[in-house]
Amino acid sequence: MLLKLLSSPERIPPDTMNTSHPLLLTLYYDGGCPVCSREIGFYQRRRGAERIRWVNLAQCEDSELGTDLNRESAYARLHARLPNGQLVSGARAFAALWRVLPALRLAGRIAALPGIVHLLEWGYLGFLKVRRLWRRDAAACPVPGRATKF
Repeated sequence: MLLKLLSSPERIPPDTMNTSHPLLLTLYYDGGCPVCSREIGFYQRRRGAERIRWVNLAQCEDSELGTDLNRESAYARLHARLPNGQLVSGARAFAALWRVLPALRLAGRIAALPGIVHLLEWGYLGFLKVRRLWRRDAAACPVPGRATKF
């Protein structure tokens, strides 16, 4: 049962792994937040990072966000666009990121499990409240309300 859950349909399709570095994910991150930038730097140094399009919100054009993501929402929490175009955020975005990186793939599969993803989202919402303190321009970093969808 657990193995079936770990190989959920959200996993990265195996046929996309053997071509010449296809983009498997687009990640939108807050490059103006020192903590966020440091963590993203950690992921960018991992094997598999070349399969991710890294979009630094502090340096990108609005057109790079797509039609379904505005800058305010993008700054409010981590977002990722899956290969099928679906936009996910928060803990689901982290799980998608981890599934692309070989060293973190199992953690990503576990993080995406029902219950686990909700627990991680709860922790992420707590982090977002204190992140404003580290952000260079706190006004550009809104804190999502309790009604935040994930």
